Amino acid sequence: MASHSHLTAVPADNGGSNRSSFPIKVILADDHVGVRRSLRQMLDHEQDLEVVAEAAELFTAVHKVHHHVPHVLVLDLQMPNGSSLEAIRALRERVPDTEIVVLTMDLSPAFAQAALTAGAVGFVIKDRSDVELPEAIRAAARGGEYVSPQVAAGVDRLRRGTYGDGLSPRETEVLQLIARGHTSTEIAQRMHLSRRAVETHRSHIRRKLGLQTRAGLVQYALRRELHQTP
Repeated sequence: MASHSHLTAVPADNGGSNRSSFPIKVILADDHVGVRRSLRQMLDHEQDLEVVAEAAELFTAVHKVHHHVPHVLVLDLQMPNGSSLEAIRALRERVPDTEIVVLTMDLSPAFAQAALTAGAVGFVIKDRSDVELPEAIRAAARGGEYVSPQVAAGVDRLRRGTYGDGLSPRETEVLQLIARGHTSTEIAQRMHLSRRAVETHRSHIRRKLGLQTRAGLVQYALRRELHQTP
């Protein structure tokens, strides 16, 4: 395994875009003024990074991404006035030129995987943001992925199915939402899928786990602590 396993390079898909990659334009979205100030001061010392806007709540963050179309949005996953995960999904569809790096205090690999499945390409623990955030932003801007080393091994286990369940990331996300009490219709809306597609995923999950009841699926998700994922 490479010495920097938390950084997984992915070939960039430029899609014919003529946007300059220097400096890397960044929007900071965090509801704590002190956190934003500290992050901005840190990023302002990086010659290849430029903070073009800030946001203190989710609606403003989404609006500023649409207005500025930055290379990278740095987004706290506990923003007021909405779901950050839903905002990530929507922005990936509507502003595909902007990559998303999330910030959080949560060390749960399932939490990280949920953010990555939603469409983020970076996951940084706030306590390490002074060291890791610039690297994560640069990785995102060139089409790569960065996961904080504190949770990277757990994310790798989820992705490789070493829990023994063989679920795909999409099936794992469906199971997470089932465990949180969402109906198939609600899951379809949150994941931007058809209801039929969600039912197909549920069928595959039941077959792979050998569990035919919703109660059994919920109990399994509780044992894997998937219910803790937002």
